[in-house]
Amino acid sequence: MSYDVVIVGAGPAGLAAAIRLKQLCRAADTDLSVCVLEKGAEVGAHVLSGNVFEPRALDELIPKWRQEDAPIRVPVSSDKFWMLTKNKAWTLPSPFDNKGNYVISLSQLVRWMSVKAEELGVEVYPGFAASEILYDENQIVAGVATNDVGIAKDGSKRETFQPGVELRGRITLLAEGCRGSLSENIITNHKLRESGQGQHQTYALGIKEVWEIEEGKHKPGSVVHTVGWPLDMKTYGGSFLYHLDDRQLAIGLVVALNYRNPFLSPYDEFQKFKQHPAIRTLLEGGTVLQYGARTLNEGGFQSIPNPVFPGGAIIGCSAGFLNVPKIKGSHTAMKSALY
Repeated sequence: MSYDVVIVGAGPAGLAAAIRLKQLCRAADTDLSVCVLEKGAEVGAHVLSGNVFEPRALDELIPKWRQEDAPIRVPVSSDKFWMLTKNKAWTLPSPFDNKGNYVISLSQLVRWMSVKAEELGVEVYPGFAASEILYDENQIVAGVATNDVGIAKDGSKRETFQPGVELRGRITLLAEGCRGSLSENIITNHKLRESGQGQHQTYALGIKEVWEIEEGKHKPGSVVHTVGWPLDMKTYGGSFLYHLDDRQLAIGLVVALNYRNPFLSPYDEFQKFKQHPAIRTLLEGGTVLQYGARTLNEGGFQSIPNPVFPGGAIIGCSAGFLNVPKIKGSHTAMKSALY
């Protein structure tokens, strides 16, 4: 299958790139064929983020999103920063400025963006994981290939077998998210970190749950970040509590993966965190609705490689466009796709 542009990953960066390409086509009265591959069974299935969303990039991409029923409805109403000890929470001046931002579900946002992309003529294919980079005779990236599916453990073909597909594109954009396998392959093979003078990337693990809490404890738009307990002074990390709508609360703990204690378990530290008196009282009487975990780029600006390679570019968190001091990555991922 041949396209003008092949995009791997239907996250905020990949979909923003697809939408902007089609917008530019309309403005120039021309057309480019654009497809987006998504490994999740549906768009948004593999997107996990406790998210305080800065709408700056979306304002540029879809200026009238407020009139188009975007799932961005809960403005930040308060912004607190706590230092935790084992039994107390000390309020500190907040280093963040979330005025004008929104507490959202990023998976709901990318589903909405996928619909907008398809309305413009983008072909979105969920359920297809790109597994291989394709090159032409000049060693220029020429697209991607997907895995064969329906293979039994012994290597035989099941009744559901489907061969992999080659999707060839004049331009290939990799928007796989943090530490995407194809992106890492390209960064290594094309020495993009060296050519961009980027340092090595560092990572953290974020564990998140979505709770439905009691009505009297729910404060839509409330944002809390914490540092300190249960992590020790040698372990980089922190937690978040974001109040969404419908009595829902996103709660999570992020632990940098350079922790020194080999016996430390981020999952167990998260369980401890939920037992803190300031957290436990909030969760009591509530119910867990969803849970998951995700890696995050923590290297910052100095770890961004040269994002351009022969035949395409790496965008979004695949390249490490996470603003670590702001704890924001969605709008920067989209910005990297727009320009």
